[in-house]
Amino acid sequence: MKERNAGILLLLTSLIWGLSFVAQSVSAESIGPFTFNAVRLIIGAIVLIPFALPGIRKHNKDALYFRKAIKGGILCGLCLAAASVTQQAGIAASGAGKGGFITSLYIIIVPILSIFLGRKPGARTWICAFSALIGMYFLTLSEGLSLSKGDLLLIICALLFALHIMWIDRVGKDVDGVLLSMLQFLIGGIASGIGMLILEDPDISSIMDAWLPVLYAGAFSCGIAYTLQIVGQKYMNPDHAVLILSLESVWAALGGALILGERMTGKELFGCLLVFAAVIFSQIKPRGSVS
Repeated sequence: MKERNAGILLLLTSLIWGLSFVAQSVSAESIGPFTFNAVRLIIGAIVLIPFALPGIRKHNKDALYFRKAIKGGILCGLCLAAASVTQQAGIAASGAGKGGFITSLYIIIVPILSIFLGRKPGARTWICAFSALIGMYFLTLSEGLSLSKGDLLLIICALLFALHIMWIDRVGKDVDGVLLSMLQFLIGGIASGIGMLILEDPDISSIMDAWLPVLYAGAFSCGIAYTLQIVGQKYMNPDHAVLILSLESVWAALGGALILGERMTGKELFGCLLVFAAVIFSQIKPRGSVS
């Protein structure tokens, strides 16, 4: 697959994720973060079972392959569950505006982590990363900056999402993307379910009240979008991939305006433009480049 096509897959991923913020906002009124993530991740795993079966049959005698897949599923699943639950708890304490900005720090964290893995992000990557971060500042930040308990949770969330992206880049190239995606949802759903049973009081009627947003978050945000992420990242540098994925903040703002009736200010529109410009600039190949 060409890098341009991989970029299209990641762009679609960011769109689905961005619209899932609307679903998450609606469902938060009925169910807790562990319950929400347990149900949606299990739904995501179930949706992908039929699509994962061909890959399972293809490698049914390759024990090393399945060890890699299971290890990757455990690492990615635990990162995904921890990041998702931490994000919701942090947003509940600090608000969506500050939460969106602090969570977006993963744009900067990924290139930094790449250094420890032996990569050297170029000047273009750093310029685009900081430009996108500034754009999301204008797009999402509405409160003054101060480090509270909620802020600390969101910083941890950003680190966990960065680790999730790096683990996918490391493991996703060795195993089938759909199988890895199914396994990470299964592990993440089980981990969130344990937290749900220990820390929350799950109620079937409350879950049914939020069935539509939970179903969207499970089938589309998990089952489709995270799988597209894994497939797309196979053919793209993670430093560039994370910039495209950062567009989820733009889609979330647009979704809020079109679906929930939220109005975007001039500052927010300026932030959208900065993020779009950063992503487009990151994908323009220098003259003479063949990659």
